[in-house]
Amino acid sequence: PPAAPGRRAKKPRLKVGHGGTLDPLATGMLVIGVGHGCRALQGYLTGSKAYRARMAFGAETDSQDVTGATVRVAPCEHV
Repeated sequence: PPAAPGRRAKKPRLKVGHGGTLDPLATGMLVIGVGHGCRALQGYLTGSKAYRARMAFGAETDSQDVTGATVRVAPCEHV
């Protein structure tokens, strides 16, 4: 129904949600749910996940990630 004179029409709300976040350095897919798809997100996210990583044991960086400069190197032969 049209809005009363002097009143704005109420805009329908559309629910949008996401299925988690990605680490800024990660690659992958971010699942978005729109409308009734928001409820379905849990079903899509129950599957198994796989991760691939490359590591350097014993190195510490000033940013605690691969983008930082190495500030300390410790022995890691025991690992």
